[in-house]
Amino acid sequence: MSSKRDELIAKYAADIKEKFGETPDMDLLTKVTIGLGPAIYNLDASKVSGADDKELETVKNNYLVKKLGLSDGPELMDAVNSVVDKYGSSVKSKYRAVVYYMLCKHFDKASTYN
Repeated sequence: MSSKRDELIAKYAADIKEKFGETPDMDLLTKVTIGLGPAIYNLDASKVSGADDKELETVKNNYLVKKLGLSDGPELMDAVNSVVDKYGSSVKSKYRAVVYYMLCKHFDKASTYN
């Protein structure tokens, strides 16, 4: 019997394949998902609105700077916007785990989760 989390991870993996055209590293995707804690089960918290600049700023500050330990600079927002663009404007609510996973890969920060 698969847990709710496993079902969500499978959904995230499908999105990564479909929207980004790449095969996800399931180990890293699982760690990113677990890192989000209970937020993944909350409909609102589990998604990122690509059209909300304030929310994208929060992704940058809370995830890239605080979690991944990156120095703040214009390239951080560029990366966030790039992931959001690739995800597609037709997808209004993007899975937070997918956005974080793609950013983690972009900055080559998988070691953060070891």
